[in-house]
Formats: sequence, structure tokens, C-alpha cells
Amino acid sequence: MSGSASATDAFRAARDVLLRYREDYGAARREFAWPSLEEFNWALDWFDVIAAEHPDRTALRIVADDGDASMSYAELAARSGQVANWLRGLGARRGDRVLLMLGNVAPLWEVILAAMKLGAVMIPASTLLQPADLADRITRGGVRHVITDAAGVRKCAGIAGDWTRIAVGTQDAGAPAGWHDYAGSFGAPAFFSADGATRAGDLLLLYFTSGTTAQPKLVAHTHASYPAGHLSTMYWIGIQPGDVHLNLSSPGWAKHAWSNVFAPWNAQATVLVLNQGRFSAAGLLEAFGSCRVTTFCAPPTVWRMLLQADLAAADVSCLRECVAAGEPLNPEVIEQVRKAWGITVRDGFGQTETTAQVGNSPRQQVRLGSMGRPLPGYQVTLVDPVTGQPARDGEICLDLHRRPLALMAGYLDDPELDARAMRDGYYHSGDVASSDDDGYITYVGRTDDVFKASDYRISPFELESVLIEHEAVAEAAVVPAPDPVRLAVPKAYVMLAAGRSPSPELARSVLAFCRERVAPYKRVRRIEFADLPKTISGKIRRVELREQETARPDSPRGVTEFWEEDFSW
Repeated sequence: MSGSASATDAFRAARDVLLRYREDYGAARREFAWPSLEEFNWALDWFDVIAAEHPDRTALRIVADDGDASMSYAELAARSGQVANWLRGLGARRGDRVLLMLGNVAPLWEVILAAMKLGAVMIPASTLLQPADLADRITRGGVRHVITDAAGVRKCAGIAGDWTRIAVGTQDAGAPAGWHDYAGSFGAPAFFSADGATRAGDLLLLYFTSGTTAQPKLVAHTHASYPAGHLSTMYWIGIQPGDVHLNLSSPGWAKHAWSNVFAPWNAQATVLVLNQGRFSAAGLLEAFGSCRVTTFCAPPTVWRMLLQADLAAADVSCLRECVAAGEPLNPEVIEQVRKAWGITVRDGFGQTETTAQVGNSPRQQVRLGSMGRPLPGYQVTLVDPVTGQPARDGEICLDLHRRPLALMAGYLDDPELDARAMRDGYYHSGDVASSDDDGYITYVGRTDDVFKASDYRISPFELESVLIEHEAVAEAAVVPAPDPVRLAVPKAYVMLAAGRSPSPELARSVLAFCRERVAPYKRVRRIEFADLPKTISGKIRRVELREQETARPDSPRGVTEFWEEDFSW
């Protein structure tokens, strides 16, 4: 162990409270307290401990196009010890920053645990990053070591710097010149001895955010804030010991650590990964039965794609919990899945800067449109942006006087941004919501996305949720379009479902559909059929659409754009 038995005991006791009150939200909120941790290394003080207790339990199962592979807790504990020793031999030391850019392959999890054991600081990176993105991350992140696959090696070819280069998956061809072959780690001893104590407040993870509205921020998390902080995520999903948890997230993003590392392994469950070359709704639905999935998490985009498949064909006899995160969940998804499976998809809210803050927890009433209530360990306050006082409608904030363990250490190397986020005794999330008398919180939008039309506040998410109920609409993004009378009017950019084509008739149908379902002051008045710009993590970049609209007054209307006044009503 790195810390002591007391750290393991404190962590286990906090976890067990959440398992005990898994279906009793009030008791979980009342009884749970974040564990008090001074020295804590989750890989050594938790993962290796439970690996000794349940050596044969499957920790990781990867179902890929070319086969199925799995590792037990004991195998992964030993293998990560080998990798940690091997990395140490290459010069990796406590505090060194390691950029990790791998797909859903076993070495990803091996390195995550190994780096943690070493006390190194990981910078997860998406395999979709391009050379310029990588150069920025290596420079801004102060990277000392890069671990990537053959494709990543090619992307790094033009990036100079004094950093260790480690290539994964090059056994047949051998590592390129200047790169160490990861296969060499198999020759290292499995027993790993830490070179000292890991402080709970030491840096563990540096995440570059997805950049939906600005340049990616560099979020710093500690050995406590994410490993122990994801106890709230474990509770929200409802994972129990022995479960098989399937999560659809790409490596490199915080949600992958949420549900493919910390939450399931906090619960002593199995991490199941579908490593598909291309997303297949049919393949995903088949996996529910063949892999005996008990808990499932996916972003709303995936849920919307599943609605276009045959949900009823899936064997969900083992499936107990379904959740969605990443973007707000549309009520239409909840209703369709409930009809097909008899399971309620539960929404939740969190950020790279935190773990799951708000959620509809297991067996609690789900109110359509609401993302739930504050999760155990979180004190959520909605703050009026004008008065700075608590309100029924306002920015989602966390009270720093009762600072949750799961909150980031801060934004690295940006004291101005950090001060702005932590001002006036609150952590400011940048997201706006409303609340009801029972504490349920309904998402409105990013502070940058909410806009006014005719002096009414418009929530893009509310209108988008209506639009995707139309059978021809796959996805939608609503932004303000300049208007000489109303200042701005809601305009929808719509990506059509497969087999549908833009036409005046379809535009009128979608506009009419919206008119029938929302108040006149906030109905969509313009529509444009187009692909939606997204970050590499899959989130819609409304900032690009807003900028496009700002530049529109002097430009002709697009051929697939239609206005309300084009039609007689």
C-alpha cells in the first residue's frame, strides 16, 4: 500500500454507505460523507486490495471486432505493476506528466493503473486529436512521456521535444526509431513498491476540456477528487459489486474515466467495453444479452441512434439500470425506451471539473425533463447571475464552504480563469438551470447558449427536445438569429434522419410540429437543414452556429433555410 489500511478503510466505509442506501435517496444524502484522506493511492490502496480479495473476478472485458479479451482483477493488478516498474526503468518519476493516447485496448487500463502507482500525472488524449492539438497539449501540459499507438506515432512525427516516446501495439514491426516498444514491459517484475507516500491532494489527472465555447481549458484533478469523487457517480448509475457495466465513451475524455474506470471499479464490478471499428446499433443491442449487461450508460446521441433501431429485439433480461450523460437527455428518449424495455433511462449532470453532481438515482421518481436532484456529497445552489444570491432559476454552483471532495483542484496555469470560476464563495459551473419545490433541477443551457428573443429568455435545449420528437429529425441545435423587430428569433439547425431530404414541405412540417407544442413567444421561426459542427468529443458547437448567424445579415439565405413567413398558416 501507498497510504495505509486506514485510507482503504475510510474509502470502503464511505462506499458501503452508498451501496447500503442505493435505493434510499434521503438516507444516502443524510448518511454519506466524503472519506477523509491524507495519503491515498487508489491503484495501490483500493484496486490492488480488492484484487487480492476477489482475484478471479473479471475486472475488464473488451469485445472487439476481431475477438474478445478479458482480464481478472488479479491479472490487471499484476500487469499494471509490471508496467509501473518498466516505466520507472525508462525514467518515469513521481509528478512526471504522461500523455496517454490509446483506444479501447487493454494497455490503456494497464497504463492508467501503472501511472497512478508511480504517482505520475496523466493527460488523457483522444485518438482523434491532430498533430497541432497534440503539440499544444504536450507544450501546455509540460509532458515528459508520451504513450500511444502506431497512428499516434505518425501524428507525433513532427513534434520536437525531450520526452520519452513509447509505442503500443508494434510487436510485429517493432517500435519506430526513437520509440520504446511497450511489449518490453512484459519482462518487468509484477510486484511494485512505491517510492514513497502519495498525498491525496497530489495531482493525478490533467484534462483538456472539449472546447464547446472557447479554447480547451486544462482541468486538474487529484488522487482524491476523481478516484474517491466518483463514489457519487457509482451511486447515480446504481452499480453494485459483481455487475457488468457497459459505458460508451471515447478514451481521452473525462466521461471515460467516470464510467470505464472509477465508478465500476469503486463498486468491484466488471468494466465492459465494445471496441467497435464503427458504431453499430445492432451490435450494441446484441451485446446486452450476450455479455449479460446489468448497467448501461451512453450519451444522448447514442440513445437517439438506438431509437432508430429495433429496441424490442434486444435481450435486456439482465439489464437493471440505464443512464445518460454528456448532454441533456430529451424526454422522448425516456418514453421510447420505457415502452420497449420497461426501464427508465435516468439523466444526470456533471462536468470534467467534477464528478456526477446531479442525477435521477435508482428507484426514485423521474420527472420528465429534469436531470434529478443533487447527489450525495454535493450541495448544489442555483445562483442568480445578477444578484449573486440563491434563486429558483440561475447558474448551477457548488458551495465552497462545503466543498465537495470531487471538485477539481483548479484550472492549471490560469489563475484568472480559476478566480472567475471560484468567485464569491461558489464554484460556478457555467450552466443554467431551474428548480422546483422538491429539489428537482431542470437544465436550461450553458450561460453562453441561453438567449433572449422579444425580451423572453429562450432555452435551446427545451426547443431541441421538442424538435427531435419529429420523426424526420435526428438532431437539432437552436441558436439566436438576428431579427430587426425582435432583436433575435430562435433558429434551428436540423440534421435529418436517414432517408430524409430537405424540402419546403418538410420545413413547414417541422415548424408546424414545433408551433403546436410550445408557446408562441419561443417557437422556432427559422430552420436550416445542415450537418451540426461538433467537438471531437461529440458535443455540438453552438458557438460556431451563433457566429455564423451573427455574420448572416449581409449574406444571402442558404438554399436549405426556411422561415415561418415563407409559408401560409
